[in-house]
Amino acid sequence: MTEFHMPSLGADMEAGTLVEWLVKPGDQVKRGDLIAVVETQKGAIEIETFQAGQIDKFLVDLHSKVPVGTPLALIRTEGEAKAATAAPLPPPVELPVAPAPSPPPTPPPIPAVKPLPPPIARGVAARAAASPAARRLAEEHGIDLLAITGSGPGGAIVFADVERHRGAAPPPTEKKRVAWLDLAAMRTAIAAAMARSKREIPHYYLGHQVDITPCERWLAQRNAALPPDSRLLIGALALKAVALAIRRFPAVNGFYRDNKFEPSTAVHIGVAIAIRGGGLAAPALHDADQMPLDQLMSGLRDLVQRTRAGRIRSSELSDPTITVSSLGERGVETLYGIIYPPQVAIVGFGKVVTRPWVVDGTIGPRSVVTMTLAGDHRVTDGHMGALFLAEIGKLLQEPEKL
Repeated sequence: MTEFHMPSLGADMEAGTLVEWLVKPGDQVKRGDLIAVVETQKGAIEIETFQAGQIDKFLVDLHSKVPVGTPLALIRTEGEAKAATAAPLPPPVELPVAPAPSPPPTPPPIPAVKPLPPPIARGVAARAAASPAARRLAEEHGIDLLAITGSGPGGAIVFADVERHRGAAPPPTEKKRVAWLDLAAMRTAIAAAMARSKREIPHYYLGHQVDITPCERWLAQRNAALPPDSRLLIGALALKAVALAIRRFPAVNGFYRDNKFEPSTAVHIGVAIAIRGGGLAAPALHDADQMPLDQLMSGLRDLVQRTRAGRIRSSELSDPTITVSSLGERGVETLYGIIYPPQVAIVGFGKVVTRPWVVDGTIGPRSVVTMTLAGDHRVTDGHMGALFLAEIGKLLQEPEKL
């Protein structure tokens, strides 16, 4: 039997509130399945399981706030589930055969009853069997719960059912999406994490200007015949260049814990996403170094949309091995970030600007972006950081190879 615990979703998280189960006892789950929704200062987080097996029983009541590491449920592993299924049954008990009863008298025919009119639609949705989180999401987006088929225990409508229904409906207004998040609590969490970072991490900062004219030309040619939702953006090229550069400089990718550096073999880039109204989150694009550009762009769009709707998954918050942030859309040319502990580096990208630039001995206008690196001096130094930024710049000179 394996315990499913309240996960840690960031260096600043101490507890979470269980608001919804997406499974019921007896359900089979596999690694990566979403099984619960937990509310934290960063919003409603979908929690994944990393143990395959069968849900045995729940240990925590809904709406309970419990510390990180608290067991929430028991999962019977695959081997245990099979053993329980294969356990021998007790021998059947032979019961005495009772004489067959005489048939009852035929009742008189029941007169036909006129069918009742259908119930009034108004107010019925409020009585539909639905979890509190599902009901709240439906109310915020004006969704009729009667139009949704529930997949929860006893056919109850759960959060995921409403979210799937939302996917077929017109997107909500940005005001409603922001209302789903507790931005004040999120700001408190950000303040705690950043204060810890500046107390504990000896930062060093580097900046490097890069000519990205080759990227713009290549993107213009590639995107010319594509619809808007299939086009690549310059941000996708930047993320892929960072991910590939990490392969050569793995010391910027990992965690500093217990007075030692723990390098990560995977490249999970945390993308800093601003939430209108004042919030900020940096969920991970998993295995960004292995993604083709089209897949990375699609994953980035999905991540931004779900983050601003308050629908981040637990692994996306706990897995980032390095963070990339950009304020180019806000008109800022240079960004110096603060490392999110226990990570050891953050890369920043500023606004693309036109600058006089020398190419093959000739001065001409070029598109230039300023990249920055904030590094943890306990793990790397300026020399390595400079080589890392230079490698990113080199990769951006040949976008067709990304």
